[in-house]
Amino acid sequence: MMAAQRMTIAKALNAALRKAMEADPKVLVQGEDVGKLGGVFRITEHLQKDFGEDRVMDTPLAESGIMGTAIGLALRGYRPVVEIQFDGFVYPAFDQIVSQLAKLHSRSRGAIKLPVVVRIPMGGGIGAVEHHSESNEAYFAHTLGLKVVFCSNPTDAYWMLQQAIASDDPIIFYEPKRRYHEKGEVDLDVPPTLDLFSARVVREGSDVTLACYGPMVKTCLDAAAVAAEEGRSLEVIDLRSVSPLDMPTLEASVRKTGRLVVVHEASGYVGMGAEIAARVTESCFYSLEAPVIRVTGWNAPYPPSKIEELFLPDLDRVLDGVDRALAH
Repeated sequence: MMAAQRMTIAKALNAALRKAMEADPKVLVQGEDVGKLGGVFRITEHLQKDFGEDRVMDTPLAESGIMGTAIGLALRGYRPVVEIQFDGFVYPAFDQIVSQLAKLHSRSRGAIKLPVVVRIPMGGGIGAVEHHSESNEAYFAHTLGLKVVFCSNPTDAYWMLQQAIASDDPIIFYEPKRRYHEKGEVDLDVPPTLDLFSARVVREGSDVTLACYGPMVKTCLDAAAVAAEEGRSLEVIDLRSVSPLDMPTLEASVRKTGRLVVVHEASGYVGMGAEIAARVTESCFYSLEAPVIRVTGWNAPYPPSKIEELFLPDLDRVLDGVDRALAH
C-alpha cells in the first residue's frame, strides 16, 4: 500500500502508464520521441528504459503510420497507447481514426474490438507556434464509434488513463498541456468511484452552473472563488467526457440553479458548447431562468503566441458570462 502522493498531472500520467504496463504485457506505447527522450512533455520518461524498445516504440514522424500500426496491433490482441505529440499534429492520422478506428467495431457487428488509446496534449497557453495549441475535440466527439475524454487534475490523470487503457473502445484521451505541471494529491491505492464517462461536481453552488472540461476547469474554479467573494454561488461541473456526455449530472445541476454557462477553449462555432446548450435547452427548458451562455475561444484561427491570452477564455470572461446569465 502506498500513501497519497502529491504529484503533477505529467507525473500522474507517467505513473498510470507504468501501472498499466506492469499489469498487462499487451499494453504498448508508441509515438514520436516517446522512447529515449520520454516525450516532449516527458510523459513517457524512463518507460523505454524499464520496459524495452519492443513495448515503448519511437516512431517516424508519420501520424498516419503511427495510427495504422496501432490499429493493426489492436487487431492482433494488443492494447496500444498512441501519443500524438501535439494536438495540431493529429490531422495526418484523421483518416485512420475516423475511417478505421471508429468504424471497425460496428462494421464487424461487434466481432472486432479496438482497444486503442490516443493521447493528445491539447489547448493553448504555452506560447507555442502554429499547430501546437489547438482544441479539436469537436471533430472526434462528432465521430460515432469514438469516446472522447479529458483529464483536468492529477487524480483523474492517473485513474482515467488506466480506465481508458482497460476499455475495449477506442478512446481519444485529451490532456491539458498548460496544466501538466500543476500539482495535487493522488491516492494510488483507492480506485475512483466514478466511471470514465461520468461528470463530477467539483464545487457546489446555487446560482449558476458552470460546465467545463480540461484546462478550463481550473479557470472556472478560480472564477467561482472570486464570485463567492461577491455573494454569488457558482456550481462547477467538470464534464470529464464530451462523448458520451453525462447529461443526468448536468441536468440535475441546471434544474437546481436555473442557469448554465458552458466554458471551453475551442472556438464557439459548432463547438461542444453548442451541443450542450441544445441538449440542456431540450431537457431543462422549464427550469431555465436564462438562455444558456457560451464562453469560448473566438471564432478565428488560433493567434500568434504574443496575443494568445486574448483568445483564451479567462476568469474575467467567465464572470462576464455569469453576469449575462444572471441579468435575465
